[in-house]
Amino acid sequence: MTNEPSSEPGRQPVRRMPLPGVAAIAFYLLLVAGTIVIGVVGGHYPPVLLIFSVLFISACGGLVASFRWAWALGLAAVFSLTAYNAWIFSQQRSAPSAIQGLLNLLFFLYLIRPEVRAGLR
Repeated sequence: MTNEPSSEPGRQPVRRMPLPGVAAIAFYLLLVAGTIVIGVVGGHYPPVLLIFSVLFISACGGLVASFRWAWALGLAAVFSLTAYNAWIFSQQRSAPSAIQGLLNLLFFLYLIRPEVRAGLR
C-alpha cells in the first residue's frame, strides 16, 4: 500500500501519515509550548515568550499535516532550542541543559534528512 492518492475511480485516496520521528518531534514541540504557557501563567517566564509558544504550536500542527512551511518552522524551533541550551550549558554547566541540547540537536539532524524532506508537500 502506497502513500500516494489512488487514481482508480471509486476508491478513496490513501491518507498520508507523517513519519514516526516527525510525529514525535511535533509532540515534543507541543510539550515545549505547553511548558512555556504554564511558565508564563505561573510568572516564571516573561509574557513575550508566548510568541514562541504560538510558533511551536503552529509548527506542531503543520508537521503532522506534512507541510513544508511547518518543516521550516519546526527546523528553526529545534535549532533555536539547541542554541539556547548550548548557551545555558556554557554559562551554568548544568547537565540537564546539555542533555536537552543534545536531544534538540538529534531532532535537528533528523529533520534535515532527505527522506523527511521528500515526504513534505
